[in-house]
Amino acid sequence: MSRVEQPSRRTLLAAAVAAAAAAGGAIPAAAAQAAPAAGSGTGAADPGRAASPRAVDYRAWTTFEDWRGGTAKGVRAVAGARPGVVIGAPAGTTDYTDPHTGTTAAWEYATWTSPVHRLPVPATEVIASWNAHTPAGTWIQVELEGTYTDGTATPRYVLGRWTAGDGEQDIRRTSVDGQSDGKSSIWTDTFSIDDASTGLRLVSYRLRLTLHRRPGTRTTPTVWRLGAMGSDVPDRFTVPASTPRHAGELRVPRYSQEIHKGQYPEYDNGGEAWCSPTSSQMIVEYWGGRLTEEQLAWVDPSYADPQVCHAARYTYDNQYEGCGNWPFNAAYAATFKGLQGVVTRLGSLADLETLIAAGIPAITSQSFLAEELTGAGYGTSGHLMTVIGFTADGDVIANDPASHDNDAVRRVYRRREWENIWLRTKRYNASGKVVSGTGGVCYLYFPAHPSPRQRKALAAVGVR
Repeated sequence: MSRVEQPSRRTLLAAAVAAAAAAGGAIPAAAAQAAPAAGSGTGAADPGRAASPRAVDYRAWTTFEDWRGGTAKGVRAVAGARPGVVIGAPAGTTDYTDPHTGTTAAWEYATWTSPVHRLPVPATEVIASWNAHTPAGTWIQVELEGTYTDGTATPRYVLGRWTAGDGEQDIRRTSVDGQSDGKSSIWTDTFSIDDASTGLRLVSYRLRLTLHRRPGTRTTPTVWRLGAMGSDVPDRFTVPASTPRHAGELRVPRYSQEIHKGQYPEYDNGGEAWCSPTSSQMIVEYWGGRLTEEQLAWVDPSYADPQVCHAARYTYDNQYEGCGNWPFNAAYAATFKGLQGVVTRLGSLADLETLIAAGIPAITSQSFLAEELTGAGYGTSGHLMTVIGFTADGDVIANDPASHDNDAVRRVYRRREWENIWLRTKRYNASGKVVSGTGGVCYLYFPAHPSPRQRKALAAVGVR
């Protein structure tokens, strides 16, 4: 059975939350998501953000001034066309036991901690994302630490341990389960308030970045972008209908996940569960990202579209046991020269139309029953597809990887149906139970140096 017909692991986690809610709590707005965390709720406030009326706030550190503005222990800010941070003089050495290989190794490390960022709207959820270069024998860890509306501090949560590779010198990419303080929890890649109905929210946070390398080497990771999206999207089964504003279609490559069924089952049961990396690869190639024959040499030559297999392998989260970790997909996209990727939320189809008009496609996350999306032919508890345009009537043109072959990937979905299943935060499943929706989550991949028009469109949806 296809993964789009099965409950995702996020949904199974969400079901546990829903069960707890039934016993006296409330379902978080999007409990099916996940995240890791770090930081400290103290320190100088971040002066770089003005108040915003949006229920979603995306804050990133990307400039030379940003990197010099944080607290550095062993890292060095580097200028240039793409500013970032690297290991300068390591702050120390630490042992790390990889839970997926059992190997314990020593690593030199250095840290960079962001200023405290105060959220314009206190959040129920936070999702981090990052863009980095991690040569063999290096990796990074991203953490979040924040302050609640009751004045107490969160734990330092791990949001992800990430490296681009999976060779002998590398750790295994991983999220970290079991992180909670009774007020909030990490669900794979999402920080979530456990019971939003209490009114508890996250009012501020800071991110801590730890860069690692093998002792005695001069190799270093380079991090160009570190950011997080905080949101307080209201619980809703339906959203207001929007008025079509833009018609047009982008020429995005079409790849089916379904033709990869049974291939490399060690990566989340094979292609039937590869909606996220398949969508990522489509947009990577739209922007000109290409894999070399050498990079694809490990793939069975009888398999079509080996780059999709590659994307699955290199987005795989060894703890989640899947390829759908949102920040891992954004980080994968940014391993291609000249690209960057973020995870955020959009508020309407008008936001998507703004992006499409500027030439920027988006990967969206949604869940629905088969009868809720005409023409899909399936139901899903969590699925990614790529929005590439809008018809003259305003309907959504999507490259849907849950298609039987590449030619069938391009779909046109009814605007009102698609809008609602993407933006709602609650829905009824096939058993009639109330479960969560993703509330407008999307990945955006775009050039490292956007054109003025692209920059304006990104800023319009809160991404800088």
